Amino acid sequence: MAVIAPFRGLTYDLNTRQDFSSLVAPPYDVISVEQLAALYEANPHNVIRLILGKKKIGDSDWDNQYTRAADIFKRWETEGTLIRGTTPSLYVTSLTYDPGNGDSNCTRWGIIALVRIEEEASGIILPHERTFSAHKDDRLKLMRACSVQFSQIFSLYEDPENRVMEVCRKGLSDNPHVSFPLQDGTLHRMWVLQDPSVLKKVTEAFRPKILFIADGHHRYETARNYRNIMRARHGKKPVNRSYEFAMMYLTNLDDRGLTILPSHRLIKRSPDFRIKPFLKTMGEWFEIRKIPLTEKGLSSDAMAFRTAISEAGKNRSAIGFFFNGADSGYLFSLKEGIRKEMGSDLHPALQKLDVLVLSRFILQRALGFRKEDLDDEEIFQYQSSVKFALSSVKSGDFQMAFLLNPTKIGQVRKIAGLSLVMPRKSTYFYPKVLSGLVFNKIDPHEIIQTP
Repeated sequence: MAVIAPFRGLTYDLNTRQDFSSLVAPPYDVISVEQLAALYEANPHNVIRLILGKKKIGDSDWDNQYTRAADIFKRWETEGTLIRGTTPSLYVTSLTYDPGNGDSNCTRWGIIALVRIEEEASGIILPHERTFSAHKDDRLKLMRACSVQFSQIFSLYEDPENRVMEVCRKGLSDNPHVSFPLQDGTLHRMWVLQDPSVLKKVTEAFRPKILFIADGHHRYETARNYRNIMRARHGKKPVNRSYEFAMMYLTNLDDRGLTILPSHRLIKRSPDFRIKPFLKTMGEWFEIRKIPLTEKGLSSDAMAFRTAISEAGKNRSAIGFFFNGADSGYLFSLKEGIRKEMGSDLHPALQKLDVLVLSRFILQRALGFRKEDLDDEEIFQYQSSVKFALSSVKSGDFQMAFLLNPTKIGQVRKIAGLSLVMPRKSTYFYPKVLSGLVFNKIDPHEIIQTP
């Protein structure tokens, strides 16, 4: 069902001993202001200049962050900073990292390939989270200016016996084409796979599979929108024109290196918040107990929250709470039989999500936020680190934080399979897929060969 294909990727010169750690960047939508400045300083050829160009006073339709990215891209191609492969290839990656749960380092394997874009109702490529038009408009402007896919869409496939990756590994050399560590301790490696017999086996193995989008929903919908624009301009046939495909990073759902982190909610302001009436209301739906904080510091407090939430969340929804000025935290554990009060509009699979328990009971009913408020980034921010969340509240940058357990991979599988979608930021797949390893140039006259 899923059609994947090798492609002639654009990469930084793989034959020179470049410091690739200075060339790559996280996905554009998770880069902080501090990271942005550091990436611009890291290397004059860092991919940040393509994926997240700076705005300037006086920007116009003919001179803006998107047109400047296009000019930079063309210059890098012309001068040989970026080199396009001569042979269609699959790009196999490994990412070794500390999962942060006390276990030793683990490795996540992935395949970067082109995947044919499907219609929304096809049931072949399934989203699991909502998207927002502002992000899609931004990415579409960049794609239209550059005719390049700079970042991969992170997608998952089911392969309990790991047959796809076993086939890939047989075609890999002992030495990767790229290998570099980052300051966060992650080790990144990439091999360029070109053996025609291996490519054929891999692409055939994907044909019966369904893909689940893990990260990059906006980029996938942007690729479909761009495809539709190009279809109107150049036509639908032949069926394998390059704009019919999106570049994806594909990982096995059963890969031992697949980690989902929680996505905690930070709230800038809740004007009418008072702790006593709030706790009284919460007592209607949750069992409440205090989480004592110590004088040992943020690391100790974060550990106390993580332990309490994890233990309580084994059999029911559990949410941690901390507000500015508090001398202790709180643990809210959903009472038996209360879940049915979330609303008849929610599918039972969605009612089991902690993020929706938080949204329906706490944010909307107890604190009085409207649904549209929940998407307001001036009010809500997201953070995967308990320690950082607590620090942000203690400093007064945020009024309060709600701390969650990570969404389970089985929930992602089930909800996507039912053609349902989760609220925004329900999952945080870790580590993020880097931008800068390989790009996909879209030539409307190029035909992608599918073995």
